[in-house]
Amino acid sequence: MKKLWVVVAVVAMAAWACGGGTKPDTARRLKFALIPKALDIPVFDYANIGAQRAAKDLGDVDVIYRGPDHSDVLKQKETLESFITQKVDGIAISVLNADALTSTIDKAVEAGIPVVTWDSDAPASKRFAFWGVDDFKSGQAMGKAAAELLNGKGTVAFITSMGANNLARRLDGVKDVLKDYPNIKVIETYDVQEDAVRCSAMIAAGSNRYPDLGAWISVGGWPVFTQNALAPVPPNTKVISFDTNPPAPDLIKAGKAQVLIGQKYFGWGSETVKLLYDAVKGKYPANKIIDSDVDVVTAKNVDDYMSRWNKMAAGK
Repeated sequence: MKKLWVVVAVVAMAAWACGGGTKPDTARRLKFALIPKALDIPVFDYANIGAQRAAKDLGDVDVIYRGPDHSDVLKQKETLESFITQKVDGIAISVLNADALTSTIDKAVEAGIPVVTWDSDAPASKRFAFWGVDDFKSGQAMGKAAAELLNGKGTVAFITSMGANNLARRLDGVKDVLKDYPNIKVIETYDVQEDAVRCSAMIAAGSNRYPDLGAWISVGGWPVFTQNALAPVPPNTKVISFDTNPPAPDLIKAGKAQVLIGQKYFGWGSETVKLLYDAVKGKYPANKIIDSDVDVVTAKNVDDYMSRWNKMAAGK
């Protein structure tokens, strides 16, 4: 009988320790999902590095990095749905299409899963915060750079990907500045559908069609994700593009690009993991929009920027 009571006591203590009692289960590891727009977009690899680093520092967090292989709204929606089914503890997502994903984000929140957006927002959703650049102001910075490089006159072509909230806001910012420069004409807008290969083909076709183009303005980093996308661009055409991850700095040094707008790539992961960690504990940020700020990289500061980049990549 004595042995039986010992067994019962041990089982009861184990059940209480695993959450069967009123004491909160502080030993359970948290599981967060980090969802990029697409796995083949290289800048998102740095978000994963930042997320894994933050998870390691926190000590009781695991981060699952998963998304569509290529830009595909339905695949991203399916990925989000799968994490809801798995009942993860939190979700951080860069939204491919706000209209298409809002209802699914709301479904996650209604299931008790906190959601934070990064890079690209779904502002009408129930996500508790967005962490990333102020896209409108970033677009304005691109417009000002173009106006300066062209001395207030010439032609420009836009490169974007339709449907993403962040890209639409950047393009609005560019247009807001250029409306004050009547001698700068927008001759075409290219939709590359988040595809760097498609972008490269469109730049080649556009450079052939408009050999005297004043500037390419790309609100995403597709032209600088590879070394060769800008090869067809003639020397007289300027390039202003988002994103500063390698090999983009080399294109600045080679004179193929003149202005790059850099985001806080590692922070996409590290800061959103920290936000989710706090949210699980009932702590939410005072502001729903958290501006990460940007880096403006030109030939004048590219070496200094790369020195800082290498330190961040090495975890220093």
